Amino acid sequence: MSNATLPPLPATDRPDVTARLRDALLGAAFTADGLLELLGAPAYAALARSETVPALRATRGDTPLETLVRLFLLQQPVPHARVADVLPVDGCLESGWLVRVGGPGGDEVAATVDVRPYGGPGGEDWFIVSDLGCAVGGAGGIGRRDEGVVLGVGGASTTLAGITVRTPVTAALDLGTGSGIQALHAAQHATRVTATDVNPRALHITALTLALSGAPGAELREGSLFEPVAEGETYDLIVSNPPFVISPGARLTYRDGGMGGDDLCRSLVQQSGERLNVGGFAQFLANWQHVEGEDWQDRVRSWVPRGCDAWIVQREVQDVTQYAELWLRDAGDHRGDVAEYQARYDAWLDEFEARKVKGVGFGWITLRRTGAAVPSVTVEEWPHPVEQPLGDTIRAHFERLDHLRTRDDAALLEERFRLAAEVVQEQVGLPGAEDPEHVLLRQNRGMRRATKVDTVGAGFAGVCDGTLTAGRILDAIAQLVGEDPVLLRDRTPAQIRLLVEQGFLELAE
Repeated sequence: MSNATLPPLPATDRPDVTARLRDALLGAAFTADGLLELLGAPAYAALARSETVPALRATRGDTPLETLVRLFLLQQPVPHARVADVLPVDGCLESGWLVRVGGPGGDEVAATVDVRPYGGPGGEDWFIVSDLGCAVGGAGGIGRRDEGVVLGVGGASTTLAGITVRTPVTAALDLGTGSGIQALHAAQHATRVTATDVNPRALHITALTLALSGAPGAELREGSLFEPVAEGETYDLIVSNPPFVISPGARLTYRDGGMGGDDLCRSLVQQSGERLNVGGFAQFLANWQHVEGEDWQDRVRSWVPRGCDAWIVQREVQDVTQYAELWLRDAGDHRGDVAEYQARYDAWLDEFEARKVKGVGFGWITLRRTGAAVPSVTVEEWPHPVEQPLGDTIRAHFERLDHLRTRDDAALLEERFRLAAEVVQEQVGLPGAEDPEHVLLRQNRGMRRATKVDTVGAGFAGVCDGTLTAGRILDAIAQLVGEDPVLLRDRTPAQIRLLVEQGFLELAE
């Protein structure tokens, strides 16, 4: 289904109606908290799995909130008179938020778009607009994936929002805005927001999302990747949840980039460097190929543009069969003709085989434009649970890099450090053994890293409280263990640097 055959969207030139609709939604507690209270945790969680029966059972009454849930989240026709008690129904019909159903004289109305409450990071009550049946957790759920439709907020969207560095900036760019969630977040801390998408329907829906959420508007530009960005135009923040799926062809605009393999993600990363102001961040979600005979870390490291620090984290790897099945199910292909499903599955495997792809990695890419002579590029795998939001953790990572590269070992040993909050020590070894096989330091915040240290590293971290310099602490440890302090000072700075870089140790102020 193309944009030409998709149903019309609400008008963007009726701010008066949109404002009244927003007031009515808030007045009825049609918010993330309000839904949780009305539906209860099990039914609310079921919606996220695209199961609507529990929510239908919980909204059998006639309260304003139950009416709105059935109308906008469950896409059920509702009697006109019932809606008129809750919403400015005539204005919503005129501007296209609602339509009459059951013929010209029908006494019921239905929503033309999904509207889903979304809680902002500061407690804001926002609303994400998307096509009918395409809001994650909406009534349609996974299964409707026509060409040109605009999806709501899924796990990838919230992941990107959570890892984005949130500092006040002048100009932010949201590439491939979709339903507008990243632009909505950026509008809270950017003076100017530009949002682009190759799909004009997505730009229209982004305008609706921003307006219905009471957020400042964004400059909306149609085009692919950086095409809509003028030459010489630069930003302090670039974010993108691009159509990163590695698939044969480009059947679905919202997910398929239309380039071979992982070329779209590579192009996006490589082209972003020249669009960043010094100190600016570019943050993406991406897929990358694991190719036979090639190190995946070298592959993604080669994408990093000159003049940029980078931190690339692989969160998951799937073999090609798992990957193909995931995205075929995402498109609802498994529900259709069996022979057609198998043919499409086979085409995916043919594509991977031709490229010698054995698996596909998924993760986060963060770039920061730097003036340093030798940028830092960190590529790692961390599939374990983390604590979102991570924006402050990511910002602090790059700040630590800045500090460390200006300090040689002698200067580092003159610094004072403090053990970061909620770091614990674990000793691993056989029961009853006199000494542990190894010692782990583990974070309970942020990335929740675990790193192996020797006894000197563990002892050093344990006494870091900001009062003594690193060198003085090492001298004391040397005396305690009977080691030459000069040799200890020579071999320990590398371990200290790692503990600082990974956030186990912080600079004492």
